[in-house]
Amino acid sequence: QVQLVESGGGLVQAGGSLRLSCAVSGGSFRTYIMGWFRQAPGKEREFVGAISWSAGIPTYADSVKDRFTISRDGAKNALYLHMNSLKVEDTALYYCAAGSRVYYPSREGLYDYWGQGTQVTVSS
Repeated sequence: QVQLVESGGGLVQAGGSLRLSCAVSGGSFRTYIMGWFRQAPGKEREFVGAISWSAGIPTYADSVKDRFTISRDGAKNALYLHMNSLKVEDTALYYCAAGSRVYYPSREGLYDYWGQGTQVTVSS
C-alpha cells in the first residue's frame, strides 16, 4: 500500500512560482509511475504530468509544458512539481498519484493510489 501526502500549495500572484511536494511511502513505489493531476472548480480532473520513478523521464500536458517541471528525490522519497510562470487558469486542487501499470500516464484510471490534494490559487 502506497501512501501519498501532498503539500506546498497556497496563494500566489500570476507570474509567480510554487513548488508542490508529495511525500511517498509504502509499497514498491520505486517501480511506479508517479503522476500529478489537478481539478479546478466545476471541471474534471486533468493530467498535469508524470514521471517514471526509476527512469526519471517526465512527460507533461501541453498546457504546462515549458512552465512546470517534475522531479523526484530518492533519498527523501519525495516527488515534486515545480511550477513557474503561473497563470490564473492554473488554479486548482493538485493531486499526486502513483501506479504500477500506468501504460498511458495521462489516464487517471490507471493510477492505483492518490493523495488528498493541495490547493493552488493564482491571483491576477
